Amino acid sequence: MNRFLEHLPVNLFRQRRSVAAILAIFVVASLGGYALASADKKADPAPEQVSAKAVLTVKLIKPTVMEWAQQIAANGNVLAWQESQIGTEIGGLRLVEVNAQVGDVVKKGQLLARYNDETLKAEVAQVKASVEEAEAALNEARENANRVRQLGTSGSLSAQQITQAMTQERTAQARAQSAKAQLTTAQVRLNQTRIVAPDDGVISSRSATLGAVSQPGQELFRLVRKGRLEWQAEVTASESARIAIGQQATLTLANGQIVHGTVRQIAPTVDTKTRNLIVYVDLKNDEQRSAKPGMFAKGQIAVGQGKALTLPGSAVLLRDGFANVFVIDSAAKSGASKVKQVRVKLGRQAQGMMEVAGIAPDAQVVAAGAGFLADGDTVRIVK
Repeated sequence: MNRFLEHLPVNLFRQRRSVAAILAIFVVASLGGYALASADKKADPAPEQVSAKAVLTVKLIKPTVMEWAQQIAANGNVLAWQESQIGTEIGGLRLVEVNAQVGDVVKKGQLLARYNDETLKAEVAQVKASVEEAEAALNEARENANRVRQLGTSGSLSAQQITQAMTQERTAQARAQSAKAQLTTAQVRLNQTRIVAPDDGVISSRSATLGAVSQPGQELFRLVRKGRLEWQAEVTASESARIAIGQQATLTLANGQIVHGTVRQIAPTVDTKTRNLIVYVDLKNDEQRSAKPGMFAKGQIAVGQGKALTLPGSAVLLRDGFANVFVIDSAAKSGASKVKQVRVKLGRQAQGMMEVAGIAPDAQVVAAGAGFLADGDTVRIVK
């Protein structure tokens, strides 16, 4: 290297020394600026941390206290108020006429079916003839008895003749009464060939078959009396103490229809197996067309009025199978606030409002958008 420098021109060597000096000065200046900057950094206090950015702008509401109907939830079956079994009392006759089908609305006394009555008509005619014969014999016996009574005081008739005449009169009278009783029986049997509706109602079942031979006690039809249906709701013994006759009930059928009713009767005993009792609710006639006997229905029985703490449905978040709301936890200096997730218990629901329990009446609750929040998030509040 030295040999290389010796062969260089003197001017170039001098230029090289000037450049090196300049570079040295620049390095010294840089180190000085770094030292001053470090000193300033140590002298200045730490800057204030930037506040967390709000994740959502929300509006706050407070729970509303409302006068709300208190209800008892119940389940049960829709059944006929009373279902009559219509059958026959006679046997050995053939069914020759069927006039009613399932679903027909019938009136009391309306002819539903008829058996062959020719034999019984002949029997009635025969008994009527026997009655006339007995009445004729009775009239003759009475005339004889009256003559005996008139002659009895004269002494022309013996006591035996008088007794015989009186006996014949009483015998004829008994035979006439017996014939009339037989006629009544024959007419009853004839009437039994006509199967009529015992009351107004709706035919719910038919087992009558044209041409079938009757058997005593055989069921032919079933009738829902007056077309009335009832809801037999099961409630617990403790809840039954709040139920009274005349209270209103609302039930939802399996097809989604809403039907209203009135409590008619409360069972006096509790089922020993289920520990429940039955509440009988009469359904309104103009609404029960959609209800059918045997349907299962859920409903509520209104037992009075009471105060309830409510929130709109938009403020309630269903998460992980639980109901939650977000309330303001604490306010930050920057004007933003943090929210806290609070689990609540839901009660009744109506007209978009929900009954809630588990928060204070003066709590500030996020009105909407709870699905976008998490516990501890910072929000910005707007009026």
